Amino acid sequence: MALFWLSDEAWAAIEPHLPKNQPGARRVDDRRVISGILHVLKVGCRWCDCPADYGPSTTVYNRFNRWSRRGFWLKLLDALVHAGVVTRSTAIDSTYIKAQRAAFGAKGGVRHRRSAALAAAGRPRSTRSPTSSAALTR
Repeated sequence: MALFWLSDEAWAAIEPHLPKNQPGARRVDDRRVISGILHVLKVGCRWCDCPADYGPSTTVYNRFNRWSRRGFWLKLLDALVHAGVVTRSTAIDSTYIKAQRAAFGAKGGVRHRRSAALAAAGRPRSTRSPTSSAALTR
């Protein structure tokens, strides 16, 4: 399995923007963890399936969530763009599936049926036009 690792150039652009002096247990290497986050996002695997080479999967997941709430990833992207490591680009991907009109209760949704007794006693819903009855008698 090919693991993803940040290049030295990308790491040099990112490192000054990382949080420093964080309280708690001894920090796992940031370069390892960021490489693990990018690996999970690139491959599309579950966080718990992140290879152990990147550090504990809970650390990779928690750091991604914490930094997402703080807006760290936007700052990181800006730093990489200013350093010329990556270009700023936007990609929009969507799927378009046309649904039937009545798929979510819109026009044509639930219809009420007449009972057999009302249908027999009442007027017919449609009548034949004079031209169609003339065509049947010929």
